[in-house]
Amino acid sequence: MSSFAVTDTVDWRQNGALTAVKNQGCCWAFSAVAAVEGIVQITTGELFLLSEQGLVDCDTSGSQGCKGGLMDGAFEFIISNNGLTTETNYPYEGIDGTCSTGQQSNSIATIITGYEEVPTNSEAALLEAVANQPVSIAIDADHGVTAIGYGTSDDGTKYWLVKNSWGSSWGMEGYIMTETDIEAPEGLCGIAMEASYPTV
Repeated sequence: MSSFAVTDTVDWRQNGALTAVKNQGCCWAFSAVAAVEGIVQITTGELFLLSEQGLVDCDTSGSQGCKGGLMDGAFEFIISNNGLTTETNYPYEGIDGTCSTGQQSNSIATIITGYEEVPTNSEAALLEAVANQPVSIAIDADHGVTAIGYGTSDDGTKYWLVKNSWGSSWGMEGYIMTETDIEAPEGLCGIAMEASYPTV
């Protein structure tokens, strides 16, 4: 991971590293794709809409499609597949399907070479990771989301900025702010328990 300075505020939406909020039923795929879209844009300057359905249908070694999966497994699939195709090539259907190798061709994100796990129960380590790029996180609700920034509100409360994938009518146009630096080491809703990010 290339290293950026940890600043007081980060919002990867303002740096052009995020696509619009999507609406889903397979959270692990959306969390992983958001992190991959982010690091590809940060590295190459190009923002692509990548295919969650390609992961749902084709990543069969460690996931169960829309019944569940892990972001780390998605990163492993993208590496072994030498990338992931675009959403235009392989549109999201919201149901488990059979892998279409023809649709999976024309891969983007071929620069992903690995992934790193953020040390468990360390909001400080998560902060360093999010300063560099969007990070996939699993929260207590057995739900995969993406940490895309952090900051301090007007009343002095420190927060994480999180991208969800339940459409733009949920939360703050698809995003939510959650408090940081609480007493529990895992963070609010377990935000620091299971985080990882793709590397180039």
